[in-house]
Amino acid sequence: MNVSVEVSSAASGPSSFPGLSKAAWQDVAAEGALGTANPHAVDLSADQLRSLYRLMALSRRVDRQAINLTRQGALGVFASSHGQEAAQVGSVFALEADDWLFPTYRETVGTFARGVDVVELLALFSGSWHCGFDPYKYRVAPLTTPLATQALHAVGLAMAAKIKHDPIVALTFFGDGAASEGDAHEALNMAGVYGAPVVFVVQNNGYAISVPYRLQTRASSIALRAAGVGIPGIRVDGNDVISVYGAVRTAVDRARRGDGPTLVEAVTYRLEAHTTADDTSRYRSDDEASEWRARDPVERFLGVLREGGVVDDAFLAEVEAEGEATAARMRDFLFDAPAGDPREMFDHVYAARTPQLEIERALLDQELRAADER
Repeated sequence: MNVSVEVSSAASGPSSFPGLSKAAWQDVAAEGALGTANPHAVDLSADQLRSLYRLMALSRRVDRQAINLTRQGALGVFASSHGQEAAQVGSVFALEADDWLFPTYRETVGTFARGVDVVELLALFSGSWHCGFDPYKYRVAPLTTPLATQALHAVGLAMAAKIKHDPIVALTFFGDGAASEGDAHEALNMAGVYGAPVVFVVQNNGYAISVPYRLQTRASSIALRAAGVGIPGIRVDGNDVISVYGAVRTAVDRARRGDGPTLVEAVTYRLEAHTTADDTSRYRSDDEASEWRARDPVERFLGVLREGGVVDDAFLAEVEAEGEATAARMRDFLFDAPAGDPREMFDHVYAARTPQLEIERALLDQELRAADER
């Protein structure tokens, strides 16, 4: 099921609905100061607004189903995006079909919204394969567990595109914790030096696993780092999908014009644990989570759409039914999938298997034969 939506800056006229045509974000001045939030007009049609909500609602259902499947033993582990749907969907919605996305392990929502079949995504979390989809088909790089490494990959592709005069943009996600990694600093600096058409979207959800933001950096905003490498910086409410879309779209357009990279900090919050193996009670309070739950990006956007008369009960019922059908496909795929051959793990490590791998494969083969004979 392809759920991606192509967006053009020449939509069918700006939205005429109150509260739906305006976005706001803060820009970082060249000297490093963070300005006040300024309003910006956003050109989205009613159809595009409905598409945005549909992707967010479907993503929420996919996320919840993945957590359930993990608890049932069908997935090994899962990193939820619950609470970060606006940051991911709004960002991906700003891309064109030929642009590239470089996600981390938490961007299941963004990758799904980009059009990757969720069933293919499950291969990573079930441990059956390192990447269950074709990156070239979807223009999406594999989800990565190492922190910030994908930022360098995005810069490399963007630099190559610039050399080839290929008018595409690379967008990469990483979190506030990954922003402290050396790879992130190198990627930002290299992109600035070479004017690479890349957009860095930092989802600042307040925690690097269990380490709160205040213990990661003395800076009041990650967006301020943009000034240090001479590129534009933007700080936006990551739970406001219209503002995220507007900020990222501005950065994407800037990159496509040849004006180089932008660092976008989307301030958000993960309402679930870091992963299904995590215990949030050890490092954050229920009151804190409750405060952010009141700013739920999906419910927040739905309220605005209802107020503007953009959605009705029939549309919402269709989206809910589509979500349930997708969840059922996820269950069926995992519980009915044939068991793979574990020997496959040795096939693509090296072009030619090393002697040590040959020994290990022979030992596994011996164990499997013995199990079959029992």
